[in-house]
This record gives sequence, structure tokens and C-alpha cells, in this order.
Amino acid sequence: QVQLVESGGGLVQAGDSLRLSCAASGGTFTNYPMGWFRQAPGKEREFVAAISWGGSSTYYADSLKGRFTMSRDNAKNTVYLQMNSLKPEDTAVYYCAARTRHGRAWPTIATMTRSSEYDYWGQGTQVTVSS
Repeated sequence: QVQLVESGGGLVQAGDSLRLSCAASGGTFTNYPMGWFRQAPGKEREFVAAISWGGSSTYYADSLKGRFTMSRDNAKNTVYLQMNSLKPEDTAVYYCAARTRHGRAWPTIATMTRSSEYDYWGQGTQVTVSS
């Protein structure tokens, strides 16, 4: 079992930065690739970023590349999402997720962008960006 708790969200102004954290417990954190997703009101959950078990490989939604950076600190059982130059359209609940079904394997990019490929989810943290 893996438990994930996101934090770091809040209300910010356009152009500001936030760093979201996702603390993991249970299971073996270092064995799992992780992802960030977000869901805006009335919209489907969408892929934000993914990171391999060791942090050496990352992948981002094309629209977010260059503004968002995902990282992890396995010693702290935590993954991060650094969000810079925030825009109002970034407003959403941000979720972290763990893919445990294949251990440390880094699947295809397409696989990692599908929410159905993840096995554990946090409760989310709200990010609101004012214009």
C-alpha cells in the first residue's frame, strides 16, 4: 500500500511560482515511477509530468514544458513539482500518483500519461492562479 499526500498549493498571482510536494509512505517509494496530474473544474484530469524511479528521466505535457519541473528526493520519500510563470489556466487541483504495478520500470511515454496506469493517488492540492 502506498499513501500519497500533496501539499504546497495555494492562491497566487499570474507569473508567480509554486512548488508542490507529494510525500509518500508505505510500499517502497524508490521503486516506483511517479506522476503529476491536474484537474480543473468541469474538465477531465490531465497529465502534467512523470518521473522515473531514480529521477533521471522526466516527461512533461508539451504545453507545460519549460515552466514546470518535476523532481524527486527518494531519501525524503517526496516528489516535487516546481511551477514557474503560473497562468490562470494552471488553476486546478493537482494530484500526485504512483505507478506500482511494474516496480521501477519506465514504460512508454504514452503509458505514463494515462491516469489509468497509476495505482495510487493523493487527495490533491488546490492551485489557484489569479490574473
